Amino acid sequence: MTRLKGDFTKEDPWRIFRIMSEFVDGFEELSSVKEAVSIFGSARSRPSDKSYKAAEETAYRLARNGYSIITGAGAGIMEAANKGAKKGGGESIGLNIMIPTIQKPNKFVTKLIEFKYFFCRKVMFAKYSMALVAFPGGYGTLDEFFEVITLVQTKRIDPLPVILFGSEFWAGLLEWLKKTLLSHKMIDKSDLLIFKVVDSPQEVVAAINDFYRKTK
Repeated sequence: MTRLKGDFTKEDPWRIFRIMSEFVDGFEELSSVKEAVSIFGSARSRPSDKSYKAAEETAYRLARNGYSIITGAGAGIMEAANKGAKKGGGESIGLNIMIPTIQKPNKFVTKLIEFKYFFCRKVMFAKYSMALVAFPGGYGTLDEFFEVITLVQTKRIDPLPVILFGSEFWAGLLEWLKKTLLSHKMIDKSDLLIFKVVDSPQEVVAAINDFYRKTK
C-alpha cells in the first residue's frame, strides 16, 4: 500500500529522533554491562512448567558464575530468567517492548530499558550478549534465534555460544533444517554447528564456560 506524501512529511522524518534516542539510551544503560547472557522463551510459560523451572535454575547458575542476565522483561520464561538472576545475586536486565498488547515488565528486573522499535531492542541483545539461550517459545524466540545465527553465519558478529534448550521441543525444527534447508543446499553443513542443543541448566553453564575458556 502506497503511503500518502502528507503522512510521510508529517510523521516519518521525525521518527528518526525517537529511533536515535532509543539507541542512545540503550548504549548508555548497557555500556557498563559485562559478560551478559540473553535468555529467550515463551511469555506464556507458567511457573509450574518444566521450561519455566529450568530457565530459573539456568539463570541462577549463570548468575552464580558471574554472568548478568538479559531478557525481554516480560512474563513466562523471561520472568523465570530474571527471577533466577536476581536470586543468584546477578544483574537482572529487562529490555521491554512497548507493543499494542502492553507487556508489563516482571518484578524481578533490576535494570529496565523500554523500546518502541523491535529493531533497536534487537541491536541491544546482539551487541551486549556474549551468549544466547533459547528456551521453548514462539515467533519472538525464533526471531531472536535466527537473527543471531544469521549474524554469526554472515560474520557480522564474532562467534558466540548459541544454545537451544530442550531437545524434544526443538527436534522438529532441527529435522527441518537438516532435511529441507541442508538437503536443498540452502545452508552448509557447518551452519548447523553455529548452535547446540542441551537439556539441563548445567550443560548451558558448561557450554558457555567451555567456549570462552577455549577462546582465551
